[in-house]
Amino acid sequence: MNISRTDLDALNATINITLDRTDYREKVNEVLANYRKTANIPGFRKGHVPMGMIKKQYEQAVTADEVNKILREQLDTFIKEEKLDLLGNPLPKAPEQELDWSADSMDFEFELGLAPKFDVKLDILKKVVRYEIEPDAKMLKEQMDYVRKQYGKLVSQKHPAKGFEITAQFRNEELELEKMAAITLEDIKAKKAVSAIKEATVGTVLTLSGKGLFSDDAKAKQLLSIDDDQLKAIGKAEITLEVKEINERIPAELNQDLFDKLYEPGTVTSEAELKVKIKEGLQKQFEPQADQKLLNDITEYLVEKTKFNLPADFLKRWMQTAGKEPLAPEAAIEEFDKSEKGIRYQLIEGKIIDEHKLEMTFEELKDFTATLVQNQMMQYGQQPDPTQIEGIVSNVLSNQDETRRISEQLMSNKMLTFFKDNAPLKVKKVGFDAFIKEAYGKA
Repeated sequence: MNISRTDLDALNATINITLDRTDYREKVNEVLANYRKTANIPGFRKGHVPMGMIKKQYEQAVTADEVNKILREQLDTFIKEEKLDLLGNPLPKAPEQELDWSADSMDFEFELGLAPKFDVKLDILKKVVRYEIEPDAKMLKEQMDYVRKQYGKLVSQKHPAKGFEITAQFRNEELELEKMAAITLEDIKAKKAVSAIKEATVGTVLTLSGKGLFSDDAKAKQLLSIDDDQLKAIGKAEITLEVKEINERIPAELNQDLFDKLYEPGTVTSEAELKVKIKEGLQKQFEPQADQKLLNDITEYLVEKTKFNLPADFLKRWMQTAGKEPLAPEAAIEEFDKSEKGIRYQLIEGKIIDEHKLEMTFEELKDFTATLVQNQMMQYGQQPDPTQIEGIVSNVLSNQDETRRISEQLMSNKMLTFFKDNAPLKVKKVGFDAFIKEAYGKA
């Protein structure tokens, strides 16, 4: 057996393998002997079928199978020994004529796509903006008011007034509408409906026109849990509204009792300290959106500014056979065009991970998964114990798809931290509305 490599250029190479019959003859004979022991052929006792008949029926298929096994093993070994960094997998080059499986030697050729050599320079990221979203005074006040209302008390009232919370049952039998919702007078647009509700008491049943009833369509869909088609139908119908409760929410006083309900007792002792805590909470709430924008921008910039060539023709040919279903040449070209940016960023990311030793350990993956599980459970008001979390983590990581998804999320976080710590990013503090406008071009 002989194996050699020929570099066509910096990105393409071929591997030539010559197999002698002696490389696989012994294994082929061994497989055929086993076939002979178990073959059931009419006219012959089991184990007594003539070897000539076995060879005539099975030798070519067995030879092809054993040759392919040797080729796979030798290719893998050669690629590891030569430390070749490949894109895609080796592609067998079709022989000009059919192979003669009885020949004393056979030649095989494989095409390789080689990963390009390049450097990643972080200083090209100096124009990338890292947004730090600062809540403005209006947002802080709104959050303070929300907290005070949330922890305030409800006082029952006889008639609705501005700002009062009205619990009402909405009905329309024909449209199968049966929905309990909490509304305020500000949610209602129709003047006649507002006047009627103002005079209502608990137990009052009103019949109202659905057309233009609510302040806007989004509010109507939210309160009644309906879609656009149902909204149109309601606009042509009448709705009954039964008042169940009328309450005024008295905001909580800004005192130590409220501070201790919101945070660990004693950590907040004044309104000024409360504002600081609320500001920190809002900043943390905005951080994932700013981080995602930053990572997207860095990805785009690195792909655009880091110049290197790809073995494009090879990759297009490889994509024809890489999936579950073969692709036509035109479809493979289209697939390459869609995938090119992703391929380039994977190479750049791999280079950064390798050079800066950002590989993740299994312990890191377990800890990261445990944090995800714990946060999710706490969102639903559960207080998980360590043993329970450990069991869930073990179950989650036994699923390959979930493990891959979480691994990608963890690596994304590691990359983001790396860029924040090492890239010369342009830091810009903005309000939330300004961030949305600058980042996405929306007012």
